[in-house]
Amino acid sequence: MAGTGGPVATFSVWDYVVFAGTILASAAIGLFQAIRGRKETSSNEFLLGGRQMTAVPVAMSLTASFMSGITVIGTPTEAYRFGAAFWLFGFSYAIMSVITAEIFVPLFYRLGITSAYEYLGLRFSQHIRIIGTSMYIVQTALYTGLVIYAPALALNQITGLDLWGVLVATGVVCIIYCTLGGLKAVIWTDVIQMVTMLAGFVAVIARGAVLQGGLTKIWEDAGQGGRLYAFDFDLDPLKRHTFWTITVGGSVMWTSIYAINQSQVQRYISCKTLGHAKMSLYVNMVGLWITVSLAVFSGLTMFSIYKDCDPLTNGDISTPDQLLPYLVMDILADYPGIPGLFVAAAYSGTLSTVSSSINALVAVTVEDFLQPVCKNLTQKQVTWMNMGLSVFFGALCIGMAGVASLMESILQAALSIFGMISGPLLGLYLLGMLFRTSNSIGGLAGMIIGLVLTLWVGIGGQIYPPTAEKTNLLLFSTAGCNSTMSQNYTTTISPVTLTSQPDIRPPLADSWYSLSYVYFALLGTLTTIVSGLLVSMMTGGCKQETKNADLFVKKSDLICFSWCSKSEASDVTEKDATHFHMEADNPAFTESDETSKHAEKGTKL
Repeated sequence: MAGTGGPVATFSVWDYVVFAGTILASAAIGLFQAIRGRKETSSNEFLLGGRQMTAVPVAMSLTASFMSGITVIGTPTEAYRFGAAFWLFGFSYAIMSVITAEIFVPLFYRLGITSAYEYLGLRFSQHIRIIGTSMYIVQTALYTGLVIYAPALALNQITGLDLWGVLVATGVVCIIYCTLGGLKAVIWTDVIQMVTMLAGFVAVIARGAVLQGGLTKIWEDAGQGGRLYAFDFDLDPLKRHTFWTITVGGSVMWTSIYAINQSQVQRYISCKTLGHAKMSLYVNMVGLWITVSLAVFSGLTMFSIYKDCDPLTNGDISTPDQLLPYLVMDILADYPGIPGLFVAAAYSGTLSTVSSSINALVAVTVEDFLQPVCKNLTQKQVTWMNMGLSVFFGALCIGMAGVASLMESILQAALSIFGMISGPLLGLYLLGMLFRTSNSIGGLAGMIIGLVLTLWVGIGGQIYPPTAEKTNLLLFSTAGCNSTMSQNYTTTISPVTLTSQPDIRPPLADSWYSLSYVYFALLGTLTTIVSGLLVSMMTGGCKQETKNADLFVKKSDLICFSWCSKSEASDVTEKDATHFHMEADNPAFTESDETSKHAEKGTKL
């Protein structure tokens, strides 16, 4: 009987068939895109899909690329252990979508860039561009290792699939369709993988509803177990999840992920028009809402089934991240192929994120490191370089999975990595886009100060985790277990929490190091902007009076102004992008030149 503890079934033949079929279908899409577009082998086609993508597939790809296996496995576990507060990130997704679509997309689209970090070189200096790119590469390699390792570890211990065999297989499949198909293959594969992920959640919820007697019963059980208390308006920044940490800190964190992360920027600038690029983000917002809602409700379903027999406390599993795979094998093993669908869902998330990361890492490496040095390469040489780098970064990400094995909660670890590194980077972009007085010295100083602070609090929080009082870990019970491997009791402390607490805690452990991980990005962003502005003013401000106006946010970028004139939504062509870069390199270029250029096109500044 489900929910009473003990060992669960392992994969059947049909589960392996469904799982293998999904991975092979992904590889087939890469091969298909390669064959169909074998004559279009330009770097622009490989890295940006020829800038001919439309809103809906790009939106689904945007959603899938960060709704990874970490989301499939981590978010339901989050709802099971801490309650439904994670659903409040829906507000963060809405705020993030508006900021990204109305401020960042028009600017990047207008510049016609391939690497998001080209902007840093144009606005500040090439040194800052290289530093920004390097930070992105480190962050993405770490995150991708986490994405590969965490679902593989959880699924290995539940399904019996060989851990490192699956890791290598995952990397090889991603390398194949990234190397051969480029961004088009990644985007169309993401569409299929997004559908697979959602189907996995629906299967868990539907079976759980049948077992528990309906969705209403699941909701009632969650309420009685304290899992529905989400709107905590406590202003304490040390509490892990409150309404304010998630809506304020979460909005900044997700903006840093979507607005300046190359994996995402590369997608929306691949759209055929600015309108499609903006629309892709708003459709993506709906996709994120659906995904997080299904993931959280899957967690509530899991609590309804295990409310009287927590598998973690009972010793049936060893880490919290194995909860959902354990549930799947417990309640869906009687339906051949369905557990395989769930594993495919988790790995679809992993495949989409890894492929996105590989493609984005190739793009920034070529644009920011290789092309400035090797300027006379033929198109064929660049294409082979792209493919070679895809293989290299695929192997690197598989290697980083070993580093990821040292981390605890996969969902929090993943978001912490983004907060620590993307927060200061977001501050640097906003400093350049919104404040004309900021200069490269101020930008560099601000980013370094912001990065030091976020790394300090982030690493300190990993070494000295917050106490249960701040994390709000909820009650579990083993009173209803049939097969109990430890004594029956009700507890508020997880084995993970017990084993990860050092014996001696310094004074900062319960204050500075206990800062909610959701605030890391906000801390880095604000610190970078404030210190960057102060240093810029002390060093004379921005002395380049002829700095191109296209490098700053314009009133016409915002949707309320752009609707007033259809001409403001005109596309950025390859010619525009080339013209811009020529202007940016020409010190004689002034705003009057730019105004006359746009006047010829009938575009109002």
